[in-house]
Amino acid sequence: MLELAILFFVIALIAAAVGATGVAGVSMTIAKWLVLAFLVLAVLSLLL
Repeated sequence: MLELAILFFVIALIAAAVGATGVAGVSMTIAKWLVLAFLVLAVLSLLL
């Protein structure tokens, strides 16, 4: 899951450099949600 977040972050950076701000925004939002899901699952796995 963390690999997907990094992939979407890289896609967002490339899209922002090219000028596709819509794609960059969506990719960054997906990356944020994936990082949040990763952190929640990591904390849950440590607690349980």
